[in-house]
Amino acid sequence: MSSVIVAAGAVVWRKNSKGVTEIAVIHRPKYDDYSLPKGKIEPGESLITCAYREVFEETNLTTQFGPFLGDVEYFSPLGLKRVSYWAAKSIGEENLFTPNDEVDKLDWLPINKAIDKLTSETDKEILGRFVKSFYDTQPLILLRHAKALARSEWPGDDDDRPLDALGQNQAAKLPSIYQIFNLKQIHTSDAIRCYDTVTPIAKALQLKIEVSGKLSESSFKKDKERAFEYMKELIKSDKSALICSHNPILPKLLAKVSKKNELTPDEEKLQPADAWILHRLGKEVLQIDRINSPIN
Repeated sequence: MSSVIVAAGAVVWRKNSKGVTEIAVIHRPKYDDYSLPKGKIEPGESLITCAYREVFEETNLTTQFGPFLGDVEYFSPLGLKRVSYWAAKSIGEENLFTPNDEVDKLDWLPINKAIDKLTSETDKEILGRFVKSFYDTQPLILLRHAKALARSEWPGDDDDRPLDALGQNQAAKLPSIYQIFNLKQIHTSDAIRCYDTVTPIAKALQLKIEVSGKLSESSFKKDKERAFEYMKELIKSDKSALICSHNPILPKLLAKVSKKNELTPDEEKLQPADAWILHRLGKEVLQIDRINSPIN
C-alpha cells in the first residue's frame, strides 16, 4: 500500500479599502487550475511551517497564521494526498507577486467569487470552513519549556536547571515555527530552562523577553492565581504574545480559559516544547489549537 502524500497550505486573506475580506487565489500553469496556495512537506518540517513556507514561495506574501481549518484528502496522480490548512492574514502587502513557472497569476477575490473561481472541490470545502471560522483573531501561545535535565541529575536550585542536549535542539528549531504568528511580545518564567527556550525565538524576531516570577513553579505553589491573572492581562491586549512556563501551570491555565469560554479543553498534557495556541478576539478565546515540539 502506497504512503499518503502529506502537504499543507493556507487560506490567505486581507481586508480591502472597503473592509471586504478578499482571498488570494493562484493559477498554476502546469495544471491550468485555480488553487489555494499549498505544497508538499519537506523532511523534518512541521505541517504549519510547511504551510507558511509554501504560501511565501507561491505568493511572496508575508502572513500571520491564525486558526487551524482542518485537513482534506483526495486522490492525485501520485496517490492519496492529505492537506492541512490554516487561515493566514496577509501582513506584507509591500511584497510584489512575481509570476513564475509554478504560479503565473495571483488574484485577490471576494469570498463568493473566490469559491466560484477555485477549481477543486476540496479547496472550495476549505474556503467554506474558513467562512465559518473566527479567522480574524490574535494568538496567545502557551509554550512549555524545552526538555531540561532531570531533577535528579541537577544538584543546584531547580530554577537554575538547564536544558539538556535534546532541549537545546528543540529550542533552536522553535523560531521557524513561531515566526509565523507575527509575535509582538514574549513572556517567560524566571526559570533558566524557560528563558533558554525562548531566547532563540526572541533573537530571531528581535523581541525583548519579559521575565516574570509569577509564571514560575515556586510562585504557583504559593499562589495558584498569580499566573492566571498574568495571562488574563495578556488576553485583554490586542497583541500576539507568547508565554513560556511549566507543567502543571499551563494545563491549569488552559482549563480555566476553556471553562470561561465554554471550549473543550485539550486533555493531553504538553510535552517539552509543545504549545497551545489560544486564538482570541478581544477578551474572548474562540479556538484552541495545539502545536507539537519540532523534535521529540
